[in-house]
Amino acid sequence: MLRYLGPKLKKLKRLNIHMQPENTIIDTYRLIGGLNLNTLNKLNLKFKDFLSLYIFRYKAYLLLKKFKQPDWCFFEIPDIFYDDISYYSIPSKFNSKKSINNMFNSILDKIGLNSQENKLISTLAIDIVLDSVSIVDTITNFLIKTGIIFIPFFEAINYFSYLVFSYIGTIVPLEDNFFSTLNSTIFSGGSFCFIAKNIKCNINLSTYFRTQSEDFAQFERTLLIVDNSSYIIYTEGCSAPIFLESQLHVALVEILVKEKGILNYSTIQNWYRGDQSGEGGLYNFTTKRGWCLKKALLDWVQIEMGSAITWKYPSTYLIGNYSSSNFFSLSLISDMQISDTGNKMLHIGSYTKSHVYSKSISLNKSIYAYRGLVKIFKNAKYTYNYS
Repeated sequence: MLRYLGPKLKKLKRLNIHMQPENTIIDTYRLIGGLNLNTLNKLNLKFKDFLSLYIFRYKAYLLLKKFKQPDWCFFEIPDIFYDDISYYSIPSKFNSKKSINNMFNSILDKIGLNSQENKLISTLAIDIVLDSVSIVDTITNFLIKTGIIFIPFFEAINYFSYLVFSYIGTIVPLEDNFFSTLNSTIFSGGSFCFIAKNIKCNINLSTYFRTQSEDFAQFERTLLIVDNSSYIIYTEGCSAPIFLESQLHVALVEILVKEKGILNYSTIQNWYRGDQSGEGGLYNFTTKRGWCLKKALLDWVQIEMGSAITWKYPSTYLIGNYSSSNFFSLSLISDMQISDTGNKMLHIGSYTKSHVYSKSISLNKSIYAYRGLVKIFKNAKYTYNYS
């Protein structure tokens, strides 16, 4: 099933994006005005948020005012003028199913999955997030009939609010860190996934994120819940066109794998890296965290190729006894790219296991730093880690 969005906000400008030899022209509607309560109120009107979500945003906003941007990384973060960027942007031409189908096929062509020719598309459930909104999600109704909810985040708030509000902000608290609090304040777009008990999903659930607008920051949020004895494979990919000015990406991912559940979470990160002199490129500051209950398994697989600056540390909290987690990472950077990444494994339950494998290739003047943490709590008996 394909969905389309009508224009809601004031049209700002026409973008001329040089992504391929021909130009990709996108009309967009934007919300501008800086990061303040007025912006939050406008978002509240746009999304018709529940009062509880507005309170969630407001609490995060108050906490954010007490934070300062962290500066403990080994490199100097360029100045980010949060009041000069757009926090919400949507394509404007989705006024017919024909136009959204054309855009859908165009995007699939760019990522090598032509819906007309590639049979692989029939085995994928894809949520495509363009700037601030999900513009396409496939086979949603079929998945729901099988006990799998995989829909855009704000549709989940509309139709399954009790599920969203039961878990949002529990894995990553509002006060966790500057960037996660920033996301909680202003997030828009993203995916929600809930797998009911005893479901073995043989369909790859995928989300593709793309920033299409200049002077825009993307703040998507992903929430994945795997119930008891269930299994899924989730893949996310991302890309951005070439701009002279840098863009900002601040994402947040919360994962809960319940008893005997299994989740394979894969990321292919290919944001624009900037030119050879270091001009342009995307700043990627992401928080990812998963909880594993008794006998649960969470696998992280990530391939990092893009973005001018990458700063993130996916982490697993092994809470339940006999839970386990694996982290596999490959980073390939070049030119003036900077990557400060790693992984955290916290062993809280007994008989827990974790494996960490991280490899990197840095070319030219690029810089890569790995930060890893393995913490075994006092009551975590018979635990095991291999790094």
